[in-house]
Amino acid sequence: MLPTPHPLPPTPGQRLARGVCRHLRSHDFVCVEELVPAPGLRVDIMALGPKAEVWIIECKSGRADFQADHKWQGYLEWCDRFFWAVDADFPTGLLPTDTGLILADAYDAEITAMGPLTPLPAARRKALTQTFARHAALRLQGFRDPGFIAVQGS
Repeated sequence: MLPTPHPLPPTPGQRLARGVCRHLRSHDFVCVEELVPAPGLRVDIMALGPKAEVWIIECKSGRADFQADHKWQGYLEWCDRFFWAVDADFPTGLLPTDTGLILADAYDAEITAMGPLTPLPAARRKALTQTFARHAALRLQGFRDPGFIAVQGS
């Protein structure tokens, strides 16, 4: 019997995130979606590169989604590079010019503008890498043993 294909993620932003994460894998980055780098912040995608570089990607499904985002500038101090991920129909002229841009769909993406490099301080990079690792490990453990993770409150 052939395995059942995974359904597409339900929301436009989640579909963009899937395409971005698939594309970043081809650049040897690993990704975690919906990561909290600090209280009050939740990034759509945090990507960790082969040289410990940290990228944050915010997925925007349309004009209203972008205009409702008032926290994105708070993410800049938590990454080496910051990107917007949007689909081909998004009015990219709305986006700040001093950020990166990724055009994406549910299956792949293309980096069309590299975000400026603002290297993280070493202590913050270490803390973020540990946060990333713990988040990824908890998520994996939750897939393998969802009842236990739910009972533990993680």
